[in-house]
Amino acid sequence: MELFTNFPLWASLFAILFAQVVKVPIQFIGTRKIDWSLVTSTGGMPSSHSAAVTALATAIALESGLSSPVFALATVFAIITMFDATGVRFQAGEQAAVINQLMKDFNKFVSEAKGWTEKDEEEKRKELKELLGHKPVEVFFGGLTGILLTLLIHFILTI
Repeated sequence: MELFTNFPLWASLFAILFAQVVKVPIQFIGTRKIDWSLVTSTGGMPSSHSAAVTALATAIALESGLSSPVFALATVFAIITMFDATGVRFQAGEQAAVINQLMKDFNKFVSEAKGWTEKDEEEKRKELKELLGHKPVEVFFGGLTGILLTLLIHFILTI
């Protein structure tokens, strides 16, 4: 039953869920299109990875204090996760976009040059996933989301 009272765990899970769900209305505001697939996708605004790790660190700080070794661990984990989201994973997404464009151009060339039989694009290739990482602003707002949600939940639970 201790699992159900683990505040840092539940704050982190709630931050992930909130960040994933809020991507849909944020995307709608920008594009006027509802895309429910964002709820289960990586990338986008806000970063659910950042929300989760900052919620975890914030909840641990509230329960164990800022001088706690567990808080130090959670904070370093959050920094590494957020750095990775804006660095390696974002660049991998950029490379995937270029590779996908090269594949489209090559396929067009082949079809025009040899009269390649028309097939559905999904049958020809499986596109690389381009939305892997986050822009720095997405990571920032993901982190802010995690911290603010955790503080709000803690405030509500301690009333």
